[in-house]
Amino acid sequence: MLGLSHGRRTKEEARNPKATDKKLSKKKLLLFKLIAFLMPIIILAVLEIFLRIFGYGDNFDLFVESRIDKNYLVLNPFASRKYFVNEALAPTGNREFFKKIKDKNTIRIFVLGESTTIGYPYFHNGSFSRWLSYRLMHCLPDQYFEIINLSLTAVNSYTVLDFARQLPAYKPDAVFIYSGQNEYYGALGVGSTNTLGNSRVLINLMLHLRELRITQLFSNIYENITNSKKARSGSLMEMMVAQQQIPYQSSLYYKGIDQFRQNLDETLQLFDKLNIPVFVSTLVSNDRDLKPFKDIDTDSSRLPNFKTNYEAGITALQNHDSLTAYRYLQQANAFYGKNALCNYILGKLACEQADYTSARVFFSNAKNLDALRFRAPSELNTIIAQLCDKYTYAHLVDSKAAFEYYSDKHLIGNELMLEHVHPNLRGYAVMSDAFYKAIKTAHIISVPKENEMSLEQLQMQMPITRMDSLSGSYRIAKLKKSWPFSKVMTQDSIKIKSWEEKIAYELAFGEIQWTDAIDSLYNYDLGKNDLASAATVLQTLVLEHPGEAVFYDRTAMLFGKMNDLTNAAFYFRKAFALSPSVEKARYLFVIYFKLDKPAEAIPYLDYSILNSPMAAALVPFKSLALEIIGLQKQYSRDSSGLDIPNKIANLYFRMGNKEIAELYARKVLQADTHNKEASLMLSKIRKG
Repeated sequence: MLGLSHGRRTKEEARNPKATDKKLSKKKLLLFKLIAFLMPIIILAVLEIFLRIFGYGDNFDLFVESRIDKNYLVLNPFASRKYFVNEALAPTGNREFFKKIKDKNTIRIFVLGESTTIGYPYFHNGSFSRWLSYRLMHCLPDQYFEIINLSLTAVNSYTVLDFARQLPAYKPDAVFIYSGQNEYYGALGVGSTNTLGNSRVLINLMLHLRELRITQLFSNIYENITNSKKARSGSLMEMMVAQQQIPYQSSLYYKGIDQFRQNLDETLQLFDKLNIPVFVSTLVSNDRDLKPFKDIDTDSSRLPNFKTNYEAGITALQNHDSLTAYRYLQQANAFYGKNALCNYILGKLACEQADYTSARVFFSNAKNLDALRFRAPSELNTIIAQLCDKYTYAHLVDSKAAFEYYSDKHLIGNELMLEHVHPNLRGYAVMSDAFYKAIKTAHIISVPKENEMSLEQLQMQMPITRMDSLSGSYRIAKLKKSWPFSKVMTQDSIKIKSWEEKIAYELAFGEIQWTDAIDSLYNYDLGKNDLASAATVLQTLVLEHPGEAVFYDRTAMLFGKMNDLTNAAFYFRKAFALSPSVEKARYLFVIYFKLDKPAEAIPYLDYSILNSPMAAALVPFKSLALEIIGLQKQYSRDSSGLDIPNKIANLYFRMGNKEIAELYARKVLQADTHNKEASLMLSKIRKG
C-alpha cells in the first residue's frame, strides 16, 4: 500500500508540476512567516540570557542570601527599584535576617507597609515591630520570634501586593500590614510623579516586565537619553508629587480609592486561600493639630454667601471673639461644606466649646477635603474594615481606635503624632500594643499571666537610646522646614550642645552610619562609667541582631556587672538557646541559685554535668538543689512552720550561697526572734 500510494502521488505531481510548486511555495511562505515571527523572540531571549550571564541589571527577588551567613536570608536592597521609574528615589529598606530553613520553635511574622511601618523618623527600635519584638521576647522567653520588617518609604499598596505574592514560600505564621497613607503619591500612585499610568492591568504587566533584563536595558537607555534618572531638587515628598490638587470625590480621588481597594482585596484573598493569618491596621493621622495643606479655591462669585460669612468668621477670630467666629463659620459651612480650612477651624472652635463630637466630624471633614493628599482619606479605613470582615484569615487591628483612646479628648493630635502621619515614640508603642492584642485575640500567641507586660511597663523598659530619639527629632525638624509643612506647622529649632546631640545630628543627616554611631555611643557610655546607658545600647543591638548570641552574651555580662541578676539571667538564657556552651550554663545555674530559683538552675546544671570536665564536682550541687526544690514545694503548701526555711538556709550555706542562706535565716527570725537555729546560721555566715 505504501508503494502504491507513493507511485500515485508521483504520477499526479508529474501531470501537474505547477500545482506542486504552488503547494511548496505555500509551505515555504508559512515557514518564512513562522521564522519571521519567532526570530525577534529568539533574539530577545538570547539577549536576555546574555545579559543575565554577564550580570547586567538588577535582580528583583524579594530576598537574597546573606553574605555573612549563607543559612540566612535578607531583604534584597534592589527589590524596591522595581516600583520606581526613577531609580534614584528607590529606598533600600531594613536588613533583618531570618533563617532559610525555619526552626520548629519559631513564629515568623512579615511586616508590610510604608514609612510609618518602618518606624520613620527613628527607624531601628522606633518601629512598632521592634516594640512588639521586645515585648514578645520578654513575655514568651522560650519562644523564638522572627519579625521581619519589609516596609519601604514612598511606596503604597502596589508594593505591598507584589511583596505579598512572594511571601507564602517563606512559611509565615502571620503577616502584618499598615499601608494606605501613600496611596496617591507613593510609587505607582495615581497622583505620583513615579507612575506607569492609572490602569492596574497595565501596571501589573509592567511590574512583571521590569524583572526582565531587556526591559531594564531599554529603560536605562531611555533614561540616559532623556536624563530622567536625575533626581529633582527638593524633599522626597515634593519629588513624588505630580498632582498637588486632587479634589475630594473627583475622578482621580476615586481612582486612588479603587486602587487601594483592589490591591488590598487581592492581597487578603491571596493569604486567605493559603490559610495565612494577616493583620491589617486602620490608619492614623494628625487630624486635630495639623491644618489642611491645600484647599480648593472657592468661587466667590458663585458662592457669595460662603465668602461673606467665612470672612466675617475669620475677622471675629482675629478679634478673639470665638463664639461669633463659630456662628459665622457654621453659616459659611452650611452654604458650602467643602472648604477644608473652614472645617478645620470649626473643629478647633468646637473643641474650645467642649463639643468634641462635632469637633471629630469637622476634623475628619478637613482631612478628607485636603486637596494635597498626604493623609489617607477616611474611606480607606472603611475599606480596611470591610475587607477584614470579608476574609476568614484577615484580622482588623484598630490602631486608630487605640490612638483615639490615648489622645486628649480622644482626638488624635500632637500627643502621639510628630507631623501629619508619623507617630512619636509613644505613638509607636501604642500601635505595637494594638497589634499585640490582636495576635493574642487570634491565638497566634498565648502569654501566661505571670509573664504579661503592660503597655506602661513596655514604655518604661523599651531600650531606645537618647541618640536615636534625638536623631528622629532632628529629622522631623528638618522635614517641617520643607514643603509642604513650612506653611502649616511650627518649626522646631535645633540646638547642639552635648556630645550625644552632636552624634544624633550627624546620624540624622547621614554624616555617620547607625552602626558606627551606636558603637561610639557604647564606648562613650562606658567611658563615663554609665553602665545603665551602655546596657540600653546593648539591648538595642540585641533587637537589631536577634539571631546572634554574641549580643545577648555581652548584654548579660554587663547586667551581671551591674548586679542586675534578673536581666543577666534573661539574656544568658537567650544566648544559651542560640549557642549552648558550658560557660553560659555555669553562669546560668550560678545566677539562678543566687536568685533562689533552683528549679530553673537544674537544666543548666544538668548540661554542665554532661559536658564539663568538672562534672564530678557538680553532682553534689545537684543533690542539694533537688533537696531545696522539694522543701520549697512543701513550704508553698504550708508556710506556718519554721523548720523548712531553716533547712533551706542550711542547704544554701553548704552550697556556698551565703546571701540566700541569710535571707531564709532572717525570714525565720522575723517570725521567731529567739529561734536558735536561725541565729546560729547568721553567726556562721558572719564568721565566713
